Parts: sequence; structure tokens; C-alpha cells
Amino acid sequence: MRSMAEHVTGGRTRSIAPGAGPWRLLRIWLLVVAAAFVVGTAGYMLIGGWSVSDALYMTAITLTTVGFREVRELDEPLRIWTSLVAIAGVGIIFGTVGIITEELVRDATSGRREAKRMEEELAGMSDHFVLCGYGRVGSTVARELTHDGQRMVVVDGNEPSIEHARRDGLLVVAGDATDDATLLAAGVDRARGLVATMDSDANNVYVILSARALNPGLFIVGRASTVEAEAKLARAGADRVVSPYTMAGRRLAELASRPRVVDFLDQALSHGQLAFSLEELSIAPGSPLADRDVASLRHDGIFVLAVVHGEADYEANPPDGRVLRAGEVAIISGPHAELRRLAGRA
Repeated sequence: MRSMAEHVTGGRTRSIAPGAGPWRLLRIWLLVVAAAFVVGTAGYMLIGGWSVSDALYMTAITLTTVGFREVRELDEPLRIWTSLVAIAGVGIIFGTVGIITEELVRDATSGRREAKRMEEELAGMSDHFVLCGYGRVGSTVARELTHDGQRMVVVDGNEPSIEHARRDGLLVVAGDATDDATLLAAGVDRARGLVATMDSDANNVYVILSARALNPGLFIVGRASTVEAEAKLARAGADRVVSPYTMAGRRLAELASRPRVVDFLDQALSHGQLAFSLEELSIAPGSPLADRDVASLRHDGIFVLAVVHGEADYEANPPDGRVLRAGEVAIISGPHAELRRLAGRA
């Protein structure tokens, strides 16, 4: 199983052996410095007959190029040895600077820093959407979710799509969305919903099956290319299935027969085109909105268009005395700011 950092950095992952990278360089540097101290100290002891403390002190001030003063008078052999120790010290200092600079440049150009940042951001994400597939349909879904203020993670294995998503400022997990490890790297177990928009119906089925197993409470929307695929995606665990071709046909027919109604709904759902919007409001147990009637909400500028029981039982145009209960979903219309406030309270 690949690590999350490998998923985030893209499909061209590099296998890094244990101990490689900065820690290996640090160990080598420490060994070189320790060896220089040992050899330098031994040289002063053997050539000049110095004590351990004098030899170690002289080695330290020479390697670090401090040059404070000689511990003892230096004869010709000791001067040559001191010069060699000083040259080794300069080499260690410049070598250290070069290694650090190279590592910083490599870290910046290889994308490891960005991958680490994204990995940390992904680890702290919850209640977000996982978008599998960033083609024409997926990028449109992402644009609408972003416009709605939703957080999301894009999962795709196609390099051009990955770069496209990154240019759009989205978090990306590069990899096969049908792989459980990839979905877990995207935080599917902590996500609010998943949208499968890949071109292959088979891949969408696999993604939905995996996501449903990893997070049974996940709300899943799947894209289907054919009528037969719609049924398969629903059986795999999708809560909603959308066929772009079927929807396009319906939309063309609706635009031909009632264009103003379609335009009005489009603008009401586009978050910002009109002074108001349409939203669905799930009322949780203990919410301050539970046990409020429709008329009290209208005083706040909120109109309850329908109350939904279960999956598809709509009670349209409820009367003023209709009391909202915990567990119900209200389809409401009103100002954007007020809808946001109500959603937070619900």
C-alpha cells in the first residue's frame, strides 16, 4: 500500500529506501565530523605527544577555523598537521553549506514540501466531498461545489487532469480511485459525500462499491453513460445516479416547453445570480429549528416550499401551522445569508 504522500505527489512515485533522504545525509555528516575530530586528536597525540584534552581542544579550534591560539608551541610536523586539520575543517564547513543548499533546492523543486502541506491538510479534513474524475463533467461539478463553499478532494490518475485540478486550486490525490488506499488517502472515511464522474461506468461501479464499504453513511452520486449502467450504479450503493445524456435530453425538452421556469430555477440554484436561493435543510434532533412552524420561518424571510419524508415523499406547499420535526428535510427559499445561518443552526 502506498503512503498518502506518494498519492498526493502524483502518479510518478519514487520508491525511497529506508534511511534515504535528509536523515541519511545527516548521519553521514555526523560520521565525517566525528572522524575528523578523532583523527585530528590522534594526530596531535602521536606527533606531538600531547594529552587528550590539549589535542582535542586544538583539533576543535582548528576544525572550526576559530584560530584562538595554539595550545603549545608547534614544530614543523605539527604545523603541517594543523594545516591539514584546518583544510579539513574548511572542507566540512563548505560541504555542509553545499549539502544543505542542495537539499533545500531539491525539496523545493521535487514538490515534497507541497506534498507534505497537502498531506497535512488532507489529514485534518472532514465533512468534505471526494470527487473521482476531473474531466469535463468532474470539473463542472467541482466549480459548482466550490461556488457553494464546499470543501473537496479530487481523485484522478490522469496527469493532465491532475494538473488541471491543481491549477484550479484544488486538493488532489493522484491515483486509481478504485483502489481503497487511494480513497482512504482522500479521506473518504471522514467525507460527507462522494461524486463519481469517471468516463468508465465499470470504474464508477467499483468506486461506489469501495466507497460504500469504507463509509456506509456516505452520500454517493454516480455518473452513468447508459440506462443499464444507471441500475448497476444504484445496486452498487449510489444514492443518486445521473446520466448526462438523459439529463441533457430532459433539459432540452424543458427549455423548449418552459424556458423561463428553467432559467429561474438555474439562477436560484447558482448561488449569487438572484437575491435569494433554494436549499434543503436537514433538521437534526435537538436543533432549535425543530418544532417550529412554517409561519415562524416566514417571519424571517424564509419560505418552506416542501417537506420531505424519507427519500422521495414530498409534502409540497405546507400550511402555516405545519410544524417541522427532527429528521425531516425542508426545501426552503430565501436570502443567501439567512439560509446559511439556518443551515448552521439546523
